[in-house]
Amino acid sequence: MIEEFQSVVRELPTESTQQAVGYPTLFLLVALGSLVPVIPTGALVSSAAVVAFHQTSPFSLLFVFLVASAAAFLGDVCLYWLGQRGVRSKNGSKWLEALTRRAAPERLAQAQEKLAGHGGTVLVLSRLVPAGRIPVMLACLLGKMPLKTFARGDVPACLAWAATYQLIGVLGGSLFPEPWQGVVAAVALTVLISGAPAVWRRLRARFGHGTGDATG
Repeated sequence: MIEEFQSVVRELPTESTQQAVGYPTLFLLVALGSLVPVIPTGALVSSAAVVAFHQTSPFSLLFVFLVASAAAFLGDVCLYWLGQRGVRSKNGSKWLEALTRRAAPERLAQAQEKLAGHGGTVLVLSRLVPAGRIPVMLACLLGKMPLKTFARGDVPACLAWAATYQLIGVLGGSLFPEPWQGVVAAVALTVLISGAPAVWRRLRARFGHGTGDATG
């Protein structure tokens, strides 16, 4: 099975063809994933970085970084703009409702507190912390932050996010000689990073609930 997979990898299109198809695809998927927070965009960037790491072009990694950060910024700004329409509307909007459903009340309260204390710098951390982007964005919307202010804070956030996940991809690409091996390692690492906070919260909630029962 592994030998068949390797033979398929060797028969992949040339670098120029991969780049001509890969960069637009990466842009569309990351932008869509930022607009509709379901697609694992971090894993996409890491996988693209692995492929770029094994290519001969010296600008491949730079292009991945620029494409990913630009797509993330576009998706964030569009989602914020749609959320603003929901805040201004008496009946709200499906986008604002979707953001509210994805932000746990305690996470939203924490985001509002941090936003009040640190301002737009919280946007950078929200992009780097798994599942942290939506609560902070919703806090910005409820705090009626102007779109221009949000966009200025989101630029360094998207750059830092793209650089972080690209670094994960470069690490995976440098550890393994074959691109597909690096892609598997990068995806596994990004999934682990994304899922660890949720697992920790569940364990902490279960442990806290257990101790509460014991002491009660």
